[in-house]
Amino acid sequence: MAETHTYDVEIEWTGNNGSGTDSYRSFSRAHEVLATGKPPIAASSDPAFRGDPARWNPEELLVASVAQCHMLWYLHLCAVGGVTVVDYEDRAHGVMTMDASGGGGQITEVTLRPEVTVADVSMTDKARALHDEVHSVCFIARSVNFPIRHEPLIHVQ
Repeated sequence: MAETHTYDVEIEWTGNNGSGTDSYRSFSRAHEVLATGKPPIAASSDPAFRGDPARWNPEELLVASVAQCHMLWYLHLCAVGGVTVVDYEDRAHGVMTMDASGGGGQITEVTLRPEVTVADVSMTDKARALHDEVHSVCFIARSVNFPIRHEPLIHVQ
């Protein structure tokens, strides 16, 4: 039997302004993403869809999930592959393409731009190459139907 893992989250809408959803403009898209024992994530829809720009939106959270999974697997592959990473930052970018009908859309690509600092110049080639291996093991990358590109920069401490 295959091993499984489960993930339970709750979404709580906090945007009832008094009249519920009696019209498209009458309610806030504010909500919280909750999980037992963790602080809530204040979320909303994208500002293009009447959301609060001060809150996380689902599209940002999806792009963040892709970037997080890539980073965590990359650090693992470096650790077992003899590459000492001393710093890692990513400026991930996602693109959502709207349907011609205007009624929906989908994430069509994510580009990761990790900046990695390694401990020694001898590690740079392997550090760069390991980014190519991540997509075969990253749970999130294997679960989505859009391309994930990466444009890594490798620095030496």
